[in-house]
Formats: sequence, structure tokens, C-alpha cells
Amino acid sequence: MAKHKLKRFAEFESFENTFAFAREMKGKWHEHFGNNNPIVLELACGKGEYALGLAQMFPERNYIGIDIKGNRMWRGAKTADENGWKNVAFLRTQIDHIEEYFEKGEVSEIWITFADPQPQDSREKKRLTHPRFLAMYRNIGKDNITVNLKCDSDLLYDYTLEVIDAEKLPIEMNNNNIYNWAERPEVLDIKTFYEMRWLGEGKKIKYIRYKINK
Repeated sequence: MAKHKLKRFAEFESFENTFAFAREMKGKWHEHFGNNNPIVLELACGKGEYALGLAQMFPERNYIGIDIKGNRMWRGAKTADENGWKNVAFLRTQIDHIEEYFEKGEVSEIWITFADPQPQDSREKKRLTHPRFLAMYRNIGKDNITVNLKCDSDLLYDYTLEVIDAEKLPIEMNNNNIYNWAERPEVLDIKTFYEMRWLGEGKKIKYIRYKINK
């Protein structure tokens, strides 16, 4: 298994659409994509299913999946490489260092898909919708950057609504059981490996789309 992981790590770093701890890319992502289209991040992207799905749904936007586990992102990077999808890339790094990789105003939108809810109270600051992360998103984002949270976790969903209320942020969409939502946006039909698992266990999938004011 370890040998298999090492092989994936090596292949991951060989793709043209992958970057590992590439601080030199700060402010240069549009150069990589060869256009000035909006840049959208998928945080804790795992295998990158959402970044890939969004990239195909919206070819006029650029997508970057971010995670620390390169052996997982290898799958998404390989799929994009094999299909010649040029508007998706993958960055290996810790998400709490995200400001080191993006210039102010470089990012237009953020997706958080089935991230670890960090259930212990002592790990609250590690939740990707905690105010300290919102401050980072403000710093790298355009004015009123959009954040999308899709999750199975009641804890993370409720916690995020509490943060949104405390920070007085505008909510654009909110649903605590999207597959019973007649007006569900098409973008929510993309399913990740983990979502399929949680659906199989009978869990309800939740979604919040909100803005972060400067």
C-alpha cells in the first residue's frame, strides 16, 4: 500500500495541472489557465469530484481543488489530464495556509464539500467555516466572495448558520435536505465518493450558499 501511495504521489507531481506547496503561484493562477476567467476553489477536495464536475458544467470558469492528501487528488488530476480538461487544477497544501497561495482578490468563489466537521469542541477553529477561515477567504477573495457549503453533518451545518448569523452575512440559499428540494440547483447533483457513502447510510445532505462581506 505504501509503495502504491508513493507511486501516486510521484505521478501526481508529474501532471501539468498539479502543484505541491507552490507558493510561487500566488497571483499567477490566471497565467496558468491562460485566461482571466473567475477562479473557484474546492477546499478539502479529496478525489476532486466536485472540482471536475463544476469544471465541466461551467467551462467559462477555472477550478482549483485543494487538499493535503496528494494520493487522493491523484485521481482527479489524472481524470482531468486524460480528458484534456484545462480549466481545472489541483494544489496540495494545508488549507489554513491558503493565503500564501492566492493574491488578494484572486478568488471569486469557494466550495466546501463534505469537509471534516471537527466534532470536538477543542477543534472548532479547524472547521472550514470558522471565523478565522472566513477572514482568510475575505483576504484572497473578490468583494462579497461566495461560499458554498455542502455537507452531511448536522453539527457543521448548524455551526455554520450560527457563524453566519453572528457575522451578519447574507444567505442566498439554504436547505437541510436537498434531495427533497424541488428547486434544487443543478450544481448540487454532482456527487462525491463521500456523499454516496452518506446517502447510503440514509443521511440528509445539506447546503448553504452565502456571501462574505469585506
